[in-house]
Parts: sequence; C-alpha cells; structure tokens
Amino acid sequence: MTALEGELDACGGAGAPPTATARLKQVLAKALEHGRQELAKPRSGSREEPVEIGIAANDGHLLAATPANAALRADPQVATGREWLLVAATVGALIELAGAQAPHGPNDLRLQAGELPGGFLVLAYPATALDAEIVDLAFEDHAHAIDRLKARAYALPPKVIDEVPMKPPIGAGHPLRVAEAIARLGKNPADPQDIEANEDALYALLGRNDQFTRPHEDPDPGKRVARRILQRLDGMGKWGGYHTEFAHLARGFAGNDRALAQEVGEALLQAGLLEEKPSVGQRHVYLNSRKAAEIRRMIDTGELPSGMKLPTR
Repeated sequence: MTALEGELDACGGAGAPPTATARLKQVLAKALEHGRQELAKPRSGSREEPVEIGIAANDGHLLAATPANAALRADPQVATGREWLLVAATVGALIELAGAQAPHGPNDLRLQAGELPGGFLVLAYPATALDAEIVDLAFEDHAHAIDRLKARAYALPPKVIDEVPMKPPIGAGHPLRVAEAIARLGKNPADPQDIEANEDALYALLGRNDQFTRPHEDPDPGKRVARRILQRLDGMGKWGGYHTEFAHLARGFAGNDRALAQEVGEALLQAGLLEEKPSVGQRHVYLNSRKAAEIRRMIDTGELPSGMKLPTR
C-alpha cells in the first residue's frame, strides 16, 4: 500500500472530512514527485509503488493531478513517450467519468490545463459529480496497455487538488485536444492504433480552417507537397505527444507525388520542422513545436525557413 493509498484509507477516501485536506495535499505532492522520478526511468512504477494520479470533483469540474510537466499545455514536446501516454490515459478517464458525448467541432472541446505547485500538470473537465468507486477502473481502462508503466488513479476529496488558473491548451492541434476528441469518440487516447485509425475524423474535428490556406494550389511541386504534409500533421495534432509513421506522409498523394512526399519528408526532418522518434522496425515523426512559427508561416504563405531546400521533381 502506497502512502497516498494508506492516507486515503485512514481518513475515509473521497469522503474524507475537510480536516484531512492539508495532510492529503502533502501526501499527494510527494506521490506526484515520486511519479515524476519514475517516469524518467526505463520502467515506470511497480505493483507496490505505482505512478499515481489523483482525481477530484470541485466546483463543477473534475480535476486530475498528474506527475507530468505542466509546461505541456504550451509545449507538447516536454511530455512525450510514456509520460505523454499517462496524460492521455488520464484525459480518457476524465472523459469517461464525465460521460462526455462526441464533439461537434473544435469549439466544442472543453479540456483545460493548469500548473500545481512543483510544476505538475493538472487537468480540468466540466462535470457535475464524481463516481469515486469507478475512478481507478476508468483510468485502468485507458492505461492498461501502456508499455513499461504501472500506474493507478485515486478518487480524492474536494479541495485536495489546489485551485489554480486553468486555460485551454495552446494551439488548435494540441495533443491534449486530440486526446479529448478521440476519447469523446469512444476510443482510447493512450492507444496509438486508435489515433491512426481515426485520423480522418480527428482532422475534421481539429483541422485548421482551409478556406484561406490552400497549399495544394502552390505552383512549386516540392513546396506544395511540403505545405500539405505540414498542414495535415498540424490538423491532426502531431506535435510531439502523438506521432505518425514516416511512410504515412505520402497519404493522400497520387502518382509521382507519392515518391516526392518521401523526399520532402526527409527535407523536413533535415530542416528540423519534423522530429523523428525511433521505434521498433519503423520510423515515426512529429512536428517540432519549437519550430511552430516557421511551420505555420510555411503552411499559410509558403515561406521556407532560412537555408531550407526542397526537392522539386
């Protein structure tokens, strides 16, 4: 039994009295710090000492305290790999616990994020109540398949998770928005296969408004292909937390443009607009959030970053 689990058991769980709040805050902070240390290891958590998150209801929202870096709200690349999948599973649990329906478009997404003391990421989603008995089951439903991770979620009393300013994730295609959208479609945001299988639906929900940006009309073949690749990846939230197979960059292209898309992909990697995540037997890539301004200029206007060269055939 972990310290957090033991303290909750001793004081009455999610129904603990307000007198237990201060002590539970201290124990939660230590649990989050332990989780942060575990997420930096090749294997995170164990059956005896899992990575822990806490979920509580407060003032019309469900709040989830995670050991992830709070800077994720602005920069998706601060949490990738197992840390990101833990966050994605937490989003999935919040959506399930809230009973949220499928979204109608980007303006219908409601997930917000903030920073707890210590720089920990806290997530918020509108809900009227919390069913404490199914918190761990809802989380496990999304987190069970995450490789090399043992994690648990606990229902906490109100006010244990500090009230902090909450804001939407920065960027229309932020992975947190992707995670919410895919969870509200009834899929698992911590399962890359669910993301890949629903890319078209996600693009419709999250994609940038193409009314004024038409890279397919660019007369330069290499630039046209590059802008379309970047636009699609941006529209699907491939900004670090989520990534795609390099071979998939050619999706939607026909004839000679398919081979050109592969060459353009290499040029985007060389220019640093894409980053590569090694995977077993596959190459996976994602947009470099530190080059977001250059990426968006290229999508919108066709302006290439200084020194970048694209194939033209």
